[in-house]
Amino acid sequence: MKELVEYVAKSLVEDPSQVSVSEIVTGNAVMLELHVAPEDMGRVIGRNGRVANALRTLLRVLSTKQGKRVTLEII
Repeated sequence: MKELVEYVAKSLVEDPSQVSVSEIVTGNAVMLELHVAPEDMGRVIGRNGRVANALRTLLRVLSTKQGKRVTLEII
């Protein structure tokens, strides 16, 4: 899941070297923290949050198949 978020984020931003994803696992829950450059924040969030919501939907489908619960925080 971490690799998926990192791949999509690097595809969206202008400066892929600034993209980093950290994963915090607690039991059955996983929290992914996506860090991007401040000037690329709008590209990752999208208009009205559409890109961010699409990423969260993909993660929800993937996590359901694995029996986990995933949250995505864009920092």
